[in-house]
Amino acid sequence: MTAYPTLKMLINGEWITAGEAGTMAVINPATGGEIAQCPKASPAQLDVALKAAGDAFPGWSRTPGAERHAVLRRAADLLRERALEIATVVTAEMGKPRAQAIGEITSSADVVDFLAEEAKRRGGRLIPTRGHQLIAQMVTHEAIGPAVLLTPWNFPVNLPAKKIAGALAAGCTAILKPAENTPASAQLLVECFVDAGVPKGVLNLVHGDPGPIAEHLIASPVTRKVSFTGSTAVGKHLGALAASHMKRFTPELGGHAPVIVSKHADLDRAIALCAATKFRNAGQVCVSPTRFLVAKEIYDRFVAEFAAQASRIKVGDPGADESVDMGPLAHARRISAMEQVVADAGGNRGEIVTGGSVIERTGFFFEPTVIANPAPDSRFMTEEPFGPIAGVVPFESIEDAVGIANGLRYGLAVYAFSGDLDEAHYLGRALRAGMVGINQLIVASPETPFGGIGDSGFGSEGGEEGYLAFTDTKLVMLAKSGG
Repeated sequence: MTAYPTLKMLINGEWITAGEAGTMAVINPATGGEIAQCPKASPAQLDVALKAAGDAFPGWSRTPGAERHAVLRRAADLLRERALEIATVVTAEMGKPRAQAIGEITSSADVVDFLAEEAKRRGGRLIPTRGHQLIAQMVTHEAIGPAVLLTPWNFPVNLPAKKIAGALAAGCTAILKPAENTPASAQLLVECFVDAGVPKGVLNLVHGDPGPIAEHLIASPVTRKVSFTGSTAVGKHLGALAASHMKRFTPELGGHAPVIVSKHADLDRAIALCAATKFRNAGQVCVSPTRFLVAKEIYDRFVAEFAAQASRIKVGDPGADESVDMGPLAHARRISAMEQVVADAGGNRGEIVTGGSVIERTGFFFEPTVIANPAPDSRFMTEEPFGPIAGVVPFESIEDAVGIANGLRYGLAVYAFSGDLDEAHYLGRALRAGMVGINQLIVASPETPFGGIGDSGFGSEGGEEGYLAFTDTKLVMLAKSGG
């Protein structure tokens, strides 16, 4: 593989290899072996990063949008140029197959491009006045201030790229704290921005234990915005902390995406898409289709063919074999979580149609698993598995399916397949989530908002919302001075 980079932090424009709080091991999940030691920032180093972001904010926020656009566009180009190198590191750190890693990186560049354009065109608006005394009513969107960006390991380039691009395009400065097991992926991304000309202090990168670092950064009076992607439990904790300091908070949290397959669906296409998408990234995707609700008329066929396709997925070390379809889970804790879900579905609480076991080899591998008719109160049906486990449940009527789909507090993404136009429109209206996909399983593009409701969070990234999330709205009402 490409040489794994020396791990560093970026603080006030300086690359730092020494962490005053020690180091932490980075593990290859496909082998279980240590790749490197990563520096951990001390509270004093965090304070230097905070001061740098605070000091750089006035100048960066006053930089014309066209200039911010130019810097971000160069960063996007560098990201594309370095995609193959970065993809190798992504695969080593979190086990994503190489083709998927390359796709993540190139799509991240597209996101940076779009948000860069927002820096040029997002000027605000004029509102017509009601009387002769008022001359103008102007609404502007102004950079909110230094932002703390907290990201997970499952999309170690895409998720930081969204947050960095949104913040910098809007005129904010930022401190990125990526997942502790994917530090180099984030570092190579940040290098693209630095090499593109982001000024000193505008973008900072720190590593370390997530809890103490997040709490220290959020509590600082310098921080004005917190953007977090991760679990619902952690999101609630950080949201409460941000609220206690009156900091703006955007959480993108867990999901447990249902897929309704109507008797009117193109069944062959639905099965093929569901099987290919469910096990992408070993199911470690917040919008991963997971609860498959299938009309009873087609249930048996769906289960049999879906399970057959799942059983043919090639699982292995993507760093050693680029032809594998599914790599390892991110760490040993995910293996334990999968085993608990499968054990709870035993007996009369569901049928394991395929998979259900750890793959005996080095690394953290689990079989693609399909559970038929899991119990409504099972762990699978009530808790996000975040792994390569799918469950299939029959339904009588489309209204019953909607009831099951909307039955949890999660509301990130939902999907449905139906060839009946009226039914498809009904599903689009009735399903409760931030994003709904009908007859396809893609709910993200650079131009569209990405976010959920309920226990899946609030607010959005991507699209114009990804820019506006880092701004305050200001109204200026200008009246005549006399007469």
